[in-house]
Amino acid sequence: MTEEVPARGSVLGKCVPARYILAVLGSIGMAIVYGLKVNLSVAMVAMLNHTAVGHGSHGGGAGDHTLSNVTGGHSDVEICSPPGGADTNATATTAADGPFIWSEPLQGTLLSCYFWGYLVSQIPGARVAENFSAKWVMLFSVGINVVCTLLTPVLTELHYAGLIAMRVLEGVGGGATFPAMHCMIAAWAPPNERSVMSTIIYVGTSFGTAISILLAGVLSAGLGWESVFYVMGGLSCIWMFLWVILVQDNPNKQRFISAEERQMITSSLGNDQQHGAAKEEHPPVPWKKVFTSVPFWAILVAHCCNNWGWYMFLIEIPFYMKQVLAFNVSSNAVASALPYFPMLIFSMILGKSLDSLKAKQKINTTIARKIATSICTIIPGICLLILCYIGCKHTAAVVVMAVGIVGMGGMFSGFLSNHIDIAPNYAGTLVALTNTVATLPGIIVPLFVGYITKGNQNIGAWRIIFFVTIALFTIEFLIYTIFGSGEEQPWNKTAQKTNDPEKPAVTDESTPLNGAKSANGTTA
Repeated sequence: MTEEVPARGSVLGKCVPARYILAVLGSIGMAIVYGLKVNLSVAMVAMLNHTAVGHGSHGGGAGDHTLSNVTGGHSDVEICSPPGGADTNATATTAADGPFIWSEPLQGTLLSCYFWGYLVSQIPGARVAENFSAKWVMLFSVGINVVCTLLTPVLTELHYAGLIAMRVLEGVGGGATFPAMHCMIAAWAPPNERSVMSTIIYVGTSFGTAISILLAGVLSAGLGWESVFYVMGGLSCIWMFLWVILVQDNPNKQRFISAEERQMITSSLGNDQQHGAAKEEHPPVPWKKVFTSVPFWAILVAHCCNNWGWYMFLIEIPFYMKQVLAFNVSSNAVASALPYFPMLIFSMILGKSLDSLKAKQKINTTIARKIATSICTIIPGICLLILCYIGCKHTAAVVVMAVGIVGMGGMFSGFLSNHIDIAPNYAGTLVALTNTVATLPGIIVPLFVGYITKGNQNIGAWRIIFFVTIALFTIEFLIYTIFGSGEEQPWNKTAQKTNDPEKPAVTDESTPLNGAKSANGTTA
């Protein structure tokens, strides 16, 4: 049982309660991890010798034309000049040339190896976060990312194997972030504030992505590619200090909290004197029922297919903009980063709107999840189809890409929220399972793109890539629309009956997260 420490009040007084200091720092932590995750996608544009690799050449025959047709084989290949014209192309290419001559398949390996570590650490991370300390797991996750980021320039100069090693270790840290923060939300968020706190924390992933892409482009263009890793890694150290001092695993361990806030949180969670204490009884997960559950498989398929599209936008769009649209490094970064800001706003508005409609009983949970999931499949799919035939209309292409990325924000209110609907007692386990499998697209996408574009960096190759992604979006839409469900599944009640035979099964969607945690000992 956790020993309660004296409550001394929030460090920011009554203006910002302790639980929201946790939420903000958690959001920044997620932003750091995601920022350090995607910075290589932009930095690599400046690290590569595009002239030697073949990225810097767009045919040489474009002249003053915006679009040229070069016959190759049996098809016409569209060749774009940069937004400023052919003269700018030469300048941009020279400025973008870096020291490394890496083939397209090797580039794919360097971008995907992050997910090798990410793939294996999620379920172990969930167990350690629950049974030891979510606070320290999160610190480890960010810390290993910061250290590896700072070491990246030196080790990359020695050999690309050094970069691979750093990226794999960063992935190990990154895979533990969601389990750790899920445990923190379970211990700190009152049921009626869970959605708000979760949104604040996890919106950091989009914010970190946007800031990282933008900052990496500015730094690599102005100070060289090494500065991306030194500056971003160095600034992240500040967060580590604040996290250690200001955050604890649960309210009973936190000294920077008011007595009233502590009592409100613990009483709302039903753990006045024992929150954070180790739970000895953990009913086993009904694995057979989970893996024979149609709604679970609908979530799994949606998660995997959508992640393919998500990583396509997150990792590969900067290369599409360089190879096809001929953007330079700084312009590439700005165009790639900007959509994530409206995506952040859109995802929060959509979630709030769907919750309001459910509260008014105009839609049920199943309809809400299917609406949001449809948005994050149909809109990006249509946008990719338009990109296949938009040619070299730079502004229009950037707008279409932005709309597609914003549409992806529907996933937060769609299938990603569906685990706790169908089985709140096992939500952590379900998220760990689907997110582990859905990590595979993060490994495959860069390798697939590298293979398709090897010696063929033009719109013809990217059409193949986009059509495959559209096909997966279609599969996701059909499977989830037909088989997805927001109803609690019968096998979720097993844990409740095991713990308390007289307690009725809980079907309320606002079931506290720590209820799921205490029921099965797992978190996402």
